[in-house]
Amino acid sequence: MSNTSSATPSMAAVGAISEDLYPSQDDLLYEEEILRNPFSLKLWWRYLVARADAPFKKRSVIYERALKALPGSYKLWHAYLRERLDQVRPLPISHPLYDSLNNTFERALVTMHKMPRIWTMYLTSLSEQRLLTRARRAHDRALCALPVTQHDRIWSSYLALVSRPGVPVETSLRVYRRYLLFDPSHIEDFIDFLLSSELWQEAADRLASVLNDDSFHSIKGKTKHQLWLELCDLLTHHAKEISGINVDGIIRGGIRKYTNEIGRLWTSLADYYVRRGLFEKARDIFEEGLATVVSARDFGVIFDSYTQFEESTLRAKMETMSLKGDDDKVSDKLVRDYWLNDDDDTDLRLARLDHLLARYPELKNSVHLRQNPHNVENWRKRVQIYMGNPIKQIMTYTEAVRTVDPMKAVGKPHTLWVDFAKLYEVHNDLANARVIFDKATQVNYKKVDNLASVWCEWAEMELRHQNLKGALQLMRRATAEPSVEVKRRVAADGNEPVQMKLHKSLRLWSFYVDLEESLGTLESARAVYERILDLRIATPQIILNYAELLEEKKYFEDAFKVYERGVKIFKYPHVKDIWTTYLKKFVERYKATKLERARELFEHAIEKTPPEDVKPLYLQYAKLEEQHGLAKRAMQVYNQAVKAVPAKEKLEMYEIYIARASEIFGVPKTREIYEQAIESGLPDDDAKAMAMKYAELERSLGEIDRARAIYVFASQLADPRSDPIFWKKWKDFEVQHGNEDTFREMLRMSRSVSASYSQTHFILPENLMQKDQKLNLETAVDTLKRAGVPEDEMAALERQLAPSSTANANDGARKVNFVSAGADSQPGVIRTPDGGRKVTANNEDIELPEESDSDDEKVEIAQKAVPAAVFGELAHQVQKDKDADSAAENGGNSSLGALERIKRQRRQ
Repeated sequence: MSNTSSATPSMAAVGAISEDLYPSQDDLLYEEEILRNPFSLKLWWRYLVARADAPFKKRSVIYERALKALPGSYKLWHAYLRERLDQVRPLPISHPLYDSLNNTFERALVTMHKMPRIWTMYLTSLSEQRLLTRARRAHDRALCALPVTQHDRIWSSYLALVSRPGVPVETSLRVYRRYLLFDPSHIEDFIDFLLSSELWQEAADRLASVLNDDSFHSIKGKTKHQLWLELCDLLTHHAKEISGINVDGIIRGGIRKYTNEIGRLWTSLADYYVRRGLFEKARDIFEEGLATVVSARDFGVIFDSYTQFEESTLRAKMETMSLKGDDDKVSDKLVRDYWLNDDDDTDLRLARLDHLLARYPELKNSVHLRQNPHNVENWRKRVQIYMGNPIKQIMTYTEAVRTVDPMKAVGKPHTLWVDFAKLYEVHNDLANARVIFDKATQVNYKKVDNLASVWCEWAEMELRHQNLKGALQLMRRATAEPSVEVKRRVAADGNEPVQMKLHKSLRLWSFYVDLEESLGTLESARAVYERILDLRIATPQIILNYAELLEEKKYFEDAFKVYERGVKIFKYPHVKDIWTTYLKKFVERYKATKLERARELFEHAIEKTPPEDVKPLYLQYAKLEEQHGLAKRAMQVYNQAVKAVPAKEKLEMYEIYIARASEIFGVPKTREIYEQAIESGLPDDDAKAMAMKYAELERSLGEIDRARAIYVFASQLADPRSDPIFWKKWKDFEVQHGNEDTFREMLRMSRSVSASYSQTHFILPENLMQKDQKLNLETAVDTLKRAGVPEDEMAALERQLAPSSTANANDGARKVNFVSAGADSQPGVIRTPDGGRKVTANNEDIELPEESDSDDEKVEIAQKAVPAAVFGELAHQVQKDKDADSAAENGGNSSLGALERIKRQRRQ
């Protein structure tokens, strides 16, 4: 009975298990193996893999049986926990399965408490379930169980947990403080948490400690400068919440250290006192900042903040007054809570704002002076700011002359002294003005001209007040040479001041000599001029002024001696004006009485003058000979001039020469000059112009043959395509004075010259259009010549390569290549089957214009026999052509030129 009774409850318990959880027929194989070896992880794992598709409840039974046999298996616990997590993930956190999951984790940690992965899974699950207290305690247990080398894996989830909303701040603070003991390098995260939690005091303390730690390195890549600016902003924005920190000392230390943020730091410090309610202290900070910054950017930042501060205080007071006016029942507490509690200081605040705005130019000028206290122009602008306030101006000038170092000055430092003295002069205080000038003359300037300007200004002040004698005495003092003792003392010191060089200042001597001319005597003025010459500081203008002074006083010979000294001292181009004035004055004075001396002067002047400046002297010399000398010598001067002047002035000089020769000796005399000009090597254009004038002269004298010969000569210099004016003149000449032969000869010369210019590749529009084609043709012909190809074959090849004559005839283009008509092998002449000659339509042939013999243009040509001597070599060439014609008529074997063949055809 006892056995039966004991078996009954067990059967009841078995009956409570679902039949699905019992091993199936397929599980018997695995069950038998496990019975034989229940402690084999491999068998249990094979069993679980085989039942991967089974329901989780059945798998959980297998897991529980396996873990009961192997409670220390990490692989089984990890897989089991993963599956349980996957099962509860879609369920709400209030589901009972989460309790079972947490119990499973606790059972696993009994043996797996050294496994960080198990802890991480557990902690993450607790955090997702919002079990903050249990999660916090679990994190503490994990930190106690795991070695310190693995704590970083726990702290990341721990910090994420305490940073969640709803976690008490005190709890988070304690956790963060513990974490900093583990890893102090993450203090920036703690500071960020403090700032987000509005714990300003501790955040400021922590940030200050970081900045005081020289070994600190930011893990976020922030520099000490950035952290320091964050501290300043924190201190200023939360001035009332933070205490125990020397904010003023911290920010001032930053001002000394970080010079590129001075404006921002001054405004931050002032803002700190504003938030503390210390408005007068804030104004002092703003004023101190404006008085110390050295950059315009920082000045602008501080001034704008200062202005906004004054405007805000004024606006707050006006709002307070309006509230009191609208509602008399406003409590005294409301009034006391405003910044100011003075009911009558609205006008004071408005006056402060106006005064600040009015001081802007002065404050900005002070910034520029702090940048460079030796800038003269900035000091002068500062004086202009105080216009109307003489006391301020005097104080400014005093500070300026005391501050500016002449050796470092930007600008002219002497102008400060001069303007300072003029300020006293304007107020009729000449005594103090003289004192200022006297002190100014003792300053060691960088340049002698600065000191000389001070003396000149002092003398001008004396002149303005009619102290003429005093002005002269000042100039004598200024120009006095230092004594030998003074020179020796200065040489011993090794630093020579400008006062030692003042006696050689040209500006000072120029002013002095002007005073002597105006106020002194002739002897005193001459003494000053002589002193200038002795010091060797004279200029050409000084020489001219000295000579003019002597001429005014009728000392002509002395004036000429001064000119002589001047031309010996100076060289070209400085002596040019002296020579011109000297020669002009000498000729006007003596005219023909001292002609030989004048000629010597001119010869000497011309000898010393470079070619580009000699033309005026030659003209002046020739004019002297024409008026007071011999006409023959004048012509000699002109002849020398045309040879001495530069090439660009030769044409103009020849024209003057011809005009004067024609006026003095008559037109026939000019023939020699024309011939000389044409043969003197003038540029082509000038020689052509001269030849045309020569031809016109001969035509006017009736020497038609000579004129025609000149045209023939000049035609070699005139391309018909670029100089139609010359050929038109020659044509008009032949129409009026020539005959048919001379006219044809002119046309032949035109074509010949045009061809010669074409063969020399003269740059013309036709050449530019056919440049590439022409070069290719010429290159091919040259290659064939070097290869020994006969002329006939080269001519045929040239005709093939040349452009078609039809296209040339249509577009009216003219060939620039010239082909001689004197040989049968030329491409312009071919033989006919009957043995005759035929002129092709090739534009390279020389063709006479048909309009010359047409009836449409009636040209009246005066028939006149032309002597053969006029044509020179051309006459011999004509005779040769005639002989060739006769030979052709007799035998027909000799070759004829194109011009002669056309003449013969027309005569037939």
